[in-house]
Amino acid sequence: MFFNIPTLFTWTRIIAIPLMVAVFYLPLDVQTHNLVATVMFVIFALTDWLDGYLARKLNQTSAFGAFLDPVADKFLVCASLLILVHLGRADVFVSLIIIGREIAISALREWMAQMGATKSVAVHMLGKIKTTVQMIAIPFLLFDGVLFGWMDTHIWGLFLIWIAAILTVWSMIFYLQKALPFIRSSVK
Repeated sequence: MFFNIPTLFTWTRIIAIPLMVAVFYLPLDVQTHNLVATVMFVIFALTDWLDGYLARKLNQTSAFGAFLDPVADKFLVCASLLILVHLGRADVFVSLIIIGREIAISALREWMAQMGATKSVAVHMLGKIKTTVQMIAIPFLLFDGVLFGWMDTHIWGLFLIWIAAILTVWSMIFYLQKALPFIRSSVK
């Protein structure tokens, strides 16, 4: 279904992108920009879990929802990384690794689907761990301050985003290895 409750939550992640960008153009102090963008990211990232839960619980799974969900996640992550690069809080190299991998793996999955081999590049635990690390690093970098009076979120965010970049490369190699037999057979 194009519009059901889970899919509407998925759409909110896409709608969140211009709203998150707009926050940084509001006439507010830096800490308020950071806090509002962080809260927005966390809420919209949680809709990823919520839409999947609701789709299963309400028996409202759909092919369109299965397509839109990862697209919304990638848009949210990529837009957030671009915001962070613009603010000087994330390295361009790390962002290119993460965004480039998302494009490459999406293309690989589409190609594998055309070959009827979708299961060989299905989501793996390594990809889920990578996503989790990203989803923790990004709000830390958006917040860019001291949390609980001792935690420098910028330092932790930088550490975690580099870990996410390493996991990104590792998971891309994993998916490419899974697809390699199909790639070899299609080249012959």
